[in-house]
Amino acid sequence: MTPLLEARDLVKRFPLSGGGTLTAVDGVSFHVMPGETLGIVGESGCGKSTLARLALRLIDPTEGTVRFEDMPLERLSKREMRRRRRDMQLIFQDPFASLDPRMTVSRLIEEPMVIHGVGDRAERARRVRRLLDQVGLPGGAAERYPHEFSGGQRQRISIARAIALGPKLIVADEPVSALDVSIQSQILNLMQDLKAELGLSYVFISHDLAVIEHVSDRVAVMYLGQIVESAPAETLYREPKHPYTQALISAIPEPDPERRRDRMILAGDIPSPEIPPPACRFHTRCPCAIDRCRQEAPMLRPMDAEARHVAACHLA
Repeated sequence: MTPLLEARDLVKRFPLSGGGTLTAVDGVSFHVMPGETLGIVGESGCGKSTLARLALRLIDPTEGTVRFEDMPLERLSKREMRRRRRDMQLIFQDPFASLDPRMTVSRLIEEPMVIHGVGDRAERARRVRRLLDQVGLPGGAAERYPHEFSGGQRQRISIARAIALGPKLIVADEPVSALDVSIQSQILNLMQDLKAELGLSYVFISHDLAVIEHVSDRVAVMYLGQIVESAPAETLYREPKHPYTQALISAIPEPDPERRRDRMILAGDIPSPEIPPPACRFHTRCPCAIDRCRQEAPMLRPMDAEARHVAACHLA
């Protein structure tokens, strides 16, 4: 089966005002199959959001390529790319910042349909009502403004807007991190229901491994612009191979007070992406580092016979 989305050797460098460059994404490859959710997890500043924008060609890569339904996106003209965007949508972290406060909910959800010439006014109004119902908002919400809603309701509006054109892929960039914990599960369950109902595929980005575990079929772990481990979600959480993944999983809160989880505490702060450590980028914080880690950069290599589980660690 052909991947819906495939990225190969993506690199993104940003020039710095004082000279030099910052490499936000460095040689990242991944794919998303139809109907699949790929979770991308890592600490703040590891390049997750930059990767999301590269995947949708909101920014162009310095090196590498992105293919959607086996079509290289860099070959598309602006007009062709605009048509293709019907199939690729983005949900932002902050629903209030991503919604125009001067527009009613009806206009916000209708706007993508207007831009792409979908239906007449009556048809678009019917679709807005249907979309509001799909995301669990009353029909009366259509003529209200974003500031009249709670954070969870605003994210439901963002989701309705994202699915308005019937996309095949949604990239969700920290879609629940700005919400109360009690609301997060409602939004996650809504996204899971829409995935099943509409046949969606997701790239789901988060720093929260508990959230990623709940929604993902496969998980890729990022550190300083690189993927250091990738595996089916169940395998990754059961048998993490990379010390960074092990440390992240050990930090997940344990809801049962009778159970205790051994914590793996990382030393120091994340190094600056402007000057990443040589060889293995994690060796400055890794409790297991050996001399080879300081001298030779590890490559992603298979951890199982099917190569579904890969990790970049000399000791894995």
